[in-house]
Formats: sequence, C-alpha cells, structure tokens
Amino acid sequence: MANKGQQPPYLHLAELTASQFLDIWKHFDADGNGYIEGKELENFFSQLEIARRGAGADPSNAAFKGKMTEFMQKFDKNKDGRIEMSELAQILPTEENFLLCFRQFVGSSTEFMTAWRKYDTDRSGFIETNELKGFLSDLLKKANRHYDDQKLLEYTQTILKMFDLNGDGKLGLSEMARLLPVQENFLLKFQGVRLTAEQFNAIFAYYDKDGNGYIDEQELDALLKDLYEKNNKEVDSKSLNGYKQSIMALSDGGKLYRTELEIVLCREPMQ
Repeated sequence: MANKGQQPPYLHLAELTASQFLDIWKHFDADGNGYIEGKELENFFSQLEIARRGAGADPSNAAFKGKMTEFMQKFDKNKDGRIEMSELAQILPTEENFLLCFRQFVGSSTEFMTAWRKYDTDRSGFIETNELKGFLSDLLKKANRHYDDQKLLEYTQTILKMFDLNGDGKLGLSEMARLLPVQENFLLKFQGVRLTAEQFNAIFAYYDKDGNGYIDEQELDALLKDLYEKNNKEVDSKSLNGYKQSIMALSDGGKLYRTELEIVLCREPMQ
C-alpha cells in the first residue's frame, strides 16, 4: 500500500527494474485491491505527467480530463476504467520488460494452461518457489533474454511479491493468470460462476457418469454450458470453445481429472 507522505518512486526513470516496477504498483494501488482506479488513477496520471513533462496538472481541469481520457483509451485494454498490472506494464518502461516477456512465452490462455501443467509438477494446484524459478528460466530462454542467477532470483521474488497475496511462498492458478493479457485471461470469465466445494462435488459426480474420476471434452462442453445457463450468463460458441480448449490443456490424454478441473472452477483448491 502507498505511503501518502512519500513521493511516488521511479516514474522519472528511462528504464525500471522489476522490483522498481513493483514499488510503483504498490505506491499507486493504495487500497491493495489489484487495480489503480478512481482517485488512485487520477494521482497516478498526474504524477506521470509531472515525471514526463515536468509540469503539474489539476485533475479538475478540462484539459487534464481530456488527456486522461486519451491515455485510458490507449492503455485500458478491457475498457473497465481502471489500470491493472498487465496494463501498467505497457505504460512503464520496465527493464527487459519481464511481464511482456512472459506474454511472448504464453501468448494465449491455452499456452498458459499447458505451461501451468508442465510446472505444477506435483499437481498441487500451485506453483511453488522452485517450480516458479524453472518457469521463469524457460521463459527467459525462449525470449532470448540474457540473465544470471541473481537476476532470476530477483524476477522470482518480484513475481511472488506481486501475486502471492497470502504470503505462503506459492502461487495459485488464478494468481498466475493475472500475468496474462486481460483479453486472454479466461479465468476472469469464471469469476461469477465459481463453485463451492459442495457444488463442485455435485456437478462433477453428475457429469462423471461412470465414476472413473475424470470427464472428457464432450462432457466438459455440456458442463460449461450448464454452468453459464444456471448463472444467467451469455456466452457465444466461439468463446465457450476457447474456454474449453484452455481447460482441456490441463487434461491427461483427453482425460480431465477432478483435481485439474477444481483448480479452475472452485474458489480454492480443496484439501
């Protein structure tokens, strides 16, 4: 959270390290809810103008509001009137922009889920510190980025600080998915249809007719359609197919087991 008496850090720099980027994020996301919005957004834009142009601006001024509207049209990719971390990475000149580097590595939610399956080696529903190191190391190699052990450790710690909200040293799937571009983060589409453990058990049992512990792609298709209908959410067939493919990337040879599906559909992985 921001210290109100402290000057905003680093906005004047031509290039930011990963940890400096995180400091800026924490400074302006004053309530720690994962977005820069409202007064936070006005404050951020005003301070950015000062850092880049050397001049202050009055948020009540019409010219300021016009500039801010243009700014948001350019950077607020999902048009929700606020800035999230992935959007901030497009605005600020981060060193070796490691967030954008991540995007090159996993450009779609299906690729993200495939990568998740590779690195969540113990199928716990989390990527732990050592697994995250391997994930980021592969990311940097694929993007042809030079790094040493110290830089890899800095990236790993920064990602944990950004997304490990409960401080347990590991990241859940929905936490890691915040690194995806907004339009690719299919998990956001399930925010309103997350299930409790009891609801999940009931729906999985219904679709796992033979009780073998997994469902196939056709059964998943029917399950997702039912979920959306029951929650009064509209979804077109193309989007539904995309969500299905992303989830099936977690499957084992076309068999989607209970543990994989609960990571996506439950509020928290069941113990």
